[in-house]
Amino acid sequence: MKIDLGDDHEPEIGLVALIDCIFFLLMFFMVATTFKANQDNKRDRSIPVDLPKAAATSRADEASTTGMVIAVARDGAIYVDGVATTQNRLHDRLRDLAARDAHAVIRIDGDRRAPFEDVVSIMDLCAFEGLTNLAVHVRN
Repeated sequence: MKIDLGDDHEPEIGLVALIDCIFFLLMFFMVATTFKANQDNKRDRSIPVDLPKAAATSRADEASTTGMVIAVARDGAIYVDGVATTQNRLHDRLRDLAARDAHAVIRIDGDRRAPFEDVVSIMDLCAFEGLTNLAVHVRN
């Protein structure tokens, strides 16, 4: 025996709920992507360096995780791992690093408007201490 329950309507898909879910997923991926980009540049976020552009570059991801990151700002200011320093203190840090690991990777981020002699003097300090594994960071 068939029981009559009232209205015989076809089931409907709630379009408003689907749109809400899509917007929620969109916001989630936008926020997750923003956090990922900030974690990659955590060491040098506050350094005012406008990197020069290069036509062809090689990928040197190990330079951002090992050794030291030295930045030269437009006005010639020197930053080591995001902290402002002088050339004498930089020389001391390079000497200590060379004593611990002579094959450490040194990444140099030079502002494109900084005098080239400031970057060369840092390269000379590295060579003087026996650190020859240098990488120059540029934009693609």
